[in-house]
Amino acid sequence: MDKRTLGALEVSALGLGCMGFSPQVYGPATDVESAETINRALDLGVTLLDTADMYGMGHNEELVGRTIAGRRDEVVLATKFGITGRDGAKLVVDSSPDYARKAVDASLGRLGLDHIDLYYLHRRNPDVPIEDTMGALAELVQAGKIRHIGLSEVNAQTLRAAHEVHPVTALQIEYSLFTRLDVDVDSTCRELGIGVVPYSPVGRGMLTSTVRSLDELAEDDFRRTLPQWQPENLPRNLALADKVRAVAEDMGATPVQVALAWLLAQGKHIVPIPGTRKIPNLEENVGAVDLTLTAEQKEAIEAAVPADQVAGERYPESGMASVGH
Repeated sequence: MDKRTLGALEVSALGLGCMGFSPQVYGPATDVESAETINRALDLGVTLLDTADMYGMGHNEELVGRTIAGRRDEVVLATKFGITGRDGAKLVVDSSPDYARKAVDASLGRLGLDHIDLYYLHRRNPDVPIEDTMGALAELVQAGKIRHIGLSEVNAQTLRAAHEVHPVTALQIEYSLFTRLDVDVDSTCRELGIGVVPYSPVGRGMLTSTVRSLDELAEDDFRRTLPQWQPENLPRNLALADKVRAVAEDMGATPVQVALAWLLAQGKHIVPIPGTRKIPNLEENVGAVDLTLTAEQKEAIEAAVPADQVAGERYPESGMASVGH
């Protein structure tokens, strides 16, 4: 697979988001199926695996760590810290230096690794100066526990302040046809040489069109809580997804491949991390890397999903309160 660089870190052009390998995210999951999918991804040349300490309350890191134990040299392992739980619907966030030091050791233990390639601050508590958090993470780089530092869901001002303390390798952020990237964040990443890692790059499955109503989702599928998936918004958003399908059919590709190819065409510093538990879906995703879009095709894709036509926020109010700091 083609390679790209996040800052100074070389990775595959497409990564694999591992969140769905833990239960109570997108419905039931089995460790056996998940491990098979991870191994198939590595066979296909995917090198970037993305997990977090809060996915499955540690289960995800343990699963990924066991699976890659014999293939460590093929993997660029990314994990995250900072979300410590929930207070009702609200995320509890700890981005303090002391917690960063504790969290990295806990993640290394669950992963069974001696270092983490890319360590993200999952969410930022705005009451903690980003300079303090970055200072602690820079110490972890010096100690050899992590190799590169990433931030997730922060604003342009925070990116600049963090980068002055220590180079930021990557920004992970929700980015897709259904959630466009903030202009200031985009320009800041390009200026500072920070890679962009889009999560939920196919609209949390909106573009797969395998789900046409909430009734088709598992009871514990967290999309049931998301505004874009609510009955008052879902029909309008599915109509946009249908327009992408029409464009994809003209191109001889699938809507998912078109959506991923559109992201990849936004710049060589962009590395999407679609998540899936199914090997056929994984293979479909990887096919997007070889899909080169013309300028006319890019315009047609963007016209199919105008940013101002997407109905609903990407998170409920409580979730939106934790992003953009």
